[in-house]
Amino acid sequence: MTTTTKAKTPVKKTTSKATTARVTATPSLPNNPFVFEVLDIVSRQKTNSKKVEILRKYEHVALKSIFIWNFDESVISMLPEGAVPYSGYSDQTSYSGSLTTKISEEVRKMHETGSFSIGSSDKQGHTTISREYKNFYHFIKGGNDSLNNIRRETMFINILEGLHPLEAEILCLVKDKKLNTKYNLTKEIVAEAYSDIQWGGRS
Repeated sequence: MTTTTKAKTPVKKTTSKATTARVTATPSLPNNPFVFEVLDIVSRQKTNSKKVEILRKYEHVALKSIFIWNFDESVISMLPEGAVPYSGYSDQTSYSGSLTTKISEEVRKMHETGSFSIGSSDKQGHTTISREYKNFYHFIKGGNDSLNNIRRETMFINILEGLHPLEAEILCLVKDKKLNTKYNLTKEIVAEAYSDIQWGGRS
């Protein structure tokens, strides 16, 4: 009597999409992050929903003020468009180009060396947009129209010189409404993340 053994058929493992899909954790930043840190991490997300999620996680009035200044068409900058000059004669003679050029060079060096003095680890004594945003009303129409142009531009330059270079770069972009030339972000994404922002009628 002969017995035959059936070849075992390999059992196919079935996994649902729910178990195979990897949940991508929301990137974390230090406490009280710089605005550039938030914008950078948002900009690198592949989906709008993820961008919205991160914006909500790091919601701050300073961040909103930057977005309003940049994306709200009714907000009119009272600062000259283009490169920002130096405030003093000694600065103009010590450096070639403009303050904007100097900021760009500092940012380039940071990218080359990979040293950004991130968040609370910054040892350079830089101030931040989160601290300075309360002064931004001086630089838009209807904010402080009694301020003369020379005084206004000097105030703006002083703020830029005290900021971390990557924060200063953001202000230079925002005053000309060009934030999206560096960061992959749109008004629609911001509006979805911050539904409390009222757009229009600001000047």
